[in-house]
Amino acid sequence: MELRRAEEAFFKVLMILSLVIVVGSLLGVIGTILWKGLPVLSIDMLTKTAEGGYYLGKGGGILGAITGSLYLALGGTALSFFLSIGIAFHLQKEYSGGTRLSNLTRLSLDILWGTPSIVYGAFGFAVMMYFHMRTSLLGGIIILALLEIPIMTRAMEEVIKTVPQELKEVSYSLGATRIETTLRVVAKQALPGLMTGVLIAFGRGIGDAASIMFTAGYTDRIPASLFDSTSSLPLSIFYQLGSPLPQVQQKAYASAVILLAIVLAISITTRLLSRKYTKYIIK
Repeated sequence: MELRRAEEAFFKVLMILSLVIVVGSLLGVIGTILWKGLPVLSIDMLTKTAEGGYYLGKGGGILGAITGSLYLALGGTALSFFLSIGIAFHLQKEYSGGTRLSNLTRLSLDILWGTPSIVYGAFGFAVMMYFHMRTSLLGGIIILALLEIPIMTRAMEEVIKTVPQELKEVSYSLGATRIETTLRVVAKQALPGLMTGVLIAFGRGIGDAASIMFTAGYTDRIPASLFDSTSSLPLSIFYQLGSPLPQVQQKAYASAVILLAIVLAISITTRLLSRKYTKYIIK
C-alpha cells in the first residue's frame, strides 16, 4: 500500500512538473517577444513598407511582410482545404476505407507530414527552375498548400472518424444518399474538429520560412499580382536577426509580435466559431 502511494505521489509530482515546464516555456517565449518587440512597435511599423536604409536601422515598416504572410497563408490554406476535405472523406470506410490504396494514402500523408519544410522548398525550387519560373506569390501558395495538405487531411480524417456510425445509419434509413449524409450529417457533426484541423495547418503555413524562401522570394514591396515576389514575417524575422545592427534586430522582435498576434487572433476566432457550431454536436 505504501509503495502504491509513493508511486501515485511520484507521478503526480511528475505531471505537475511537466505542466509547469510547458506553461513556463510558453510564457517565457511570449514574454521575451513582447519585452523586446513592444518598445519598437509603432504605427509606422504597421502601416509602412520598408524604405531606403531600413536594414541600416532607418525608417519604414513591415507592412509588406504582414500582407505577404496573410496572402501566402490564406491562399495556401484555402487551396489545401479544398483538396484535403475530399481526401479525408474519401478515406472513410463508406468510400474506400480499408483498401490498399487508402492505407498507402495514409502512409504517404504521414511521410509527407514528417518531411522537413526545406525539402518542400527545394522541390518547388527545382520545379520552378525546370520551367524557368521566377519566385512568386503563386509559387509560395502552392508550396504551402503541399506542406499543409498532409497535416490538414490527417487531422480531418481523425475527426470524421469520431462521428457516431448510428447517425449515418439513421440518415441512410431516411433515404439520404452518401453525399447527402456526408454534407448534412457528418460535416455538421465534425465541423468544430474540421475547423481545428484548418487552424493547425494555417498555423504551420503562416509560421514557415524554409519552404517559401526559394519559391516566394523576398521583397520590400507588396505584391500586385500572383506572379510577383513577396515577403513574409518569418523571413523578415530571419533576415533582420541576421543583421549586426541592434536596432535592426529589435525590428525582428516587432515582427515576431505581429506574427504572434495573428496566430492568437486566429485561435480565438476559431474557438468562438467552434462554440457557435457545437449545437450540431450529439452529446
